[in-house]
Amino acid sequence: MSSGNGQAQGMSKPKTRRNKLQRLLCCVVLGLAAHAAPSVEAAECEQPAKVCDARGAVFRISAFDPVGSAVRVGAKRLITSRHIVADRKTVDLFLPDGTKLTAQVQPSGYAGDAILLIAEGLPDGPHLTAATVQQGASVFTIGADISKRRIRAYAPGKVQLLPAEGKPLSRIHHSAYTQQGNSGGALVNGSGELVGIVASGGEGRFEAVPAAALAVLQADATDEAAQKGAEIGNAIKVCTLNLERLHGQRGLLSDDVAKALATSCRRTENRQYYDLAGQTLSQRRRLETALGLFEASVAQDPNAVNSRLNLVITYHIARQYERELPHLQWLMEHAGDNLQVLRFAIQVGVWTGDKALAERAFAKLKQVNPNAAPAAERFMKSPPPRPAPL
Repeated sequence: MSSGNGQAQGMSKPKTRRNKLQRLLCCVVLGLAAHAAPSVEAAECEQPAKVCDARGAVFRISAFDPVGSAVRVGAKRLITSRHIVADRKTVDLFLPDGTKLTAQVQPSGYAGDAILLIAEGLPDGPHLTAATVQQGASVFTIGADISKRRIRAYAPGKVQLLPAEGKPLSRIHHSAYTQQGNSGGALVNGSGELVGIVASGGEGRFEAVPAAALAVLQADATDEAAQKGAEIGNAIKVCTLNLERLHGQRGLLSDDVAKALATSCRRTENRQYYDLAGQTLSQRRRLETALGLFEASVAQDPNAVNSRLNLVITYHIARQYERELPHLQWLMEHAGDNLQVLRFAIQVGVWTGDKALAERAFAKLKQVNPNAAPAAERFMKSPPPRPAPL
């Protein structure tokens, strides 16, 4: 029974200069000219009427990340993902006919993956109002569809987990389909109300910053906040460039390089970058540093399934099975159909003496993938010796 050693996967990676970062970030596609801006008017829409109407409040933008989306929330105010903007003070905003406007970034010290834009000269049009959402509710992603060159409302999904209580940067976790170019776009309910700002995701698990961030951003206009925002924006740029430089390389990282990557990505205060840096460090045999980043990611948002998967995988590689155990128990509750979770739960359950966990995972494995059950059963009946910690 193979233990596996890959990291949790995210979005399919587009062919861009930042394509190696797209496991969790879903916002980048290069080279789309302004005249090819997404169109709303001519596009058909198969979603509920109010969801289709909400497309008129979503625009394509270009900044540090060349293609993303932004949501109109006032006459000239929009909200988007901070990771699209990074350290930029302005962004390009494209109207449906291809007209390009310049939008100013409103400085903010908010550490979540959202930021406000001010676009003077934005024509009259609809804007979305913020709303809350309940677990299990149907939601829809609206964002720039680069291949179809239009703003698109995608097929619905469900809210899988709400933001964790007491965790201000925790997100809405949902299954509404999201793809590259959608980051900064709208997650709406069936009435076309804004419940979240599209952030990241993959493997059928997607995330959005709750729409409540809008109120925080609107109240956050002090000089101190602007300074903190500038530091976060610069950290996003530096972390991204560090990740790009290391992409495709192999072998053990030096102490200085590993520290520089971990430090720059921690300063983003964004767990997407914690995860991306953690994956790179894990692959380059810096397991303890990677574990620190994944642990920080889960601490920021305990409901992030992909972050917990990354943490579990790294614990498993490091053979730290007792530390892995509680996270596997949580994942059995919230991602119990994931084959990697089930395989690890069987192995860790056997090697730590948690027979109940191993049997529960085996019973689920027989339902999810019966072909894998015989090997798992042989492992449980005659397990190999537990590997020694690295």
